[in-house]
Amino acid sequence: MNGYVFPGQGAQFAGMGKDLYDRSPLARQLFEKANEILGFRITDLMFSGTDEDLRQTKVTQPAIFLHSVILAASMGETFQPDMVAGHSLGEFSALVAAKALSFEDGLKLVATRAKAMQKACEKEPSTMAAILGLDDAIVELICNSISEVVVPANYNSPGQLVISGSIRGIEMACEQLKAAGARRALPLKVGGAFHSPLMEPARIELATAISATLINQPICPIYQNATAKRTPDPAIIKENLIAQLTAPVLWAQTIQHMIADGASRFVEVGPGSVLQGLIIKINKDVMVTGA
Repeated sequence: MNGYVFPGQGAQFAGMGKDLYDRSPLARQLFEKANEILGFRITDLMFSGTDEDLRQTKVTQPAIFLHSVILAASMGETFQPDMVAGHSLGEFSALVAAKALSFEDGLKLVATRAKAMQKACEKEPSTMAAILGLDDAIVELICNSISEVVVPANYNSPGQLVISGSIRGIEMACEQLKAAGARRALPLKVGGAFHSPLMEPARIELATAISATLINQPICPIYQNATAKRTPDPAIIKENLIAQLTAPVLWAQTIQHMIADGASRFVEVGPGSVLQGLIIKINKDVMVTGA
């Protein structure tokens, strides 16, 4: 069975999507529709903007979403998912690809999410760090012992857990985790503490938009970040999507559940190949490829 997966923030690169725009009339039409919906030419920033342009959360998130969903749409009949999942932002791409969300509604939600997260980041300086080579339980224990805000945010693969929190909280956690035997504790170049309690103002803002958006039953099972489990019910899909901003991304657990449910081949749809690398670390026996 084929599992299609969609990347999140960090997969962007200068020039992303230009080849799609140039070769596919459908892609061109969808990119131009996106420019209209957003009220600015995001295609100019994607195709010829700098890395700095693409690093702004309000640009990054719609850019990755557009690259992913337009790539899936341009695959036509060859896009045959038995199940889908997306990493963080990628969950919105997965919902559009699985026809639970329309292209227009998906893009509007992603734009709302990006602006709300940017505002939350500006309100309270915060960050994230990747912890490599340590058992999840030890990372969780040390995060819980720190009085500052610091929580596990992305369970990416065995031995790779990203933590999220206040600047001081991350500094304290990195020191303690290195002392506990972490191979690396790498601060990440991100705008703020995604998937932590510090995103609560953004979660509230996004909840209103999600509640007012039509979500249909997907054409195949979607596995969501907040639970790592397959979800067919549109009402529960909404709940999990709202919870996602402050809940950890259970990515390793998601892939394990997809494999247990029959996935033997994973296709990453979108910019970059980050998810392919993570999936190989989670289970080296499955086939992994780009779209």
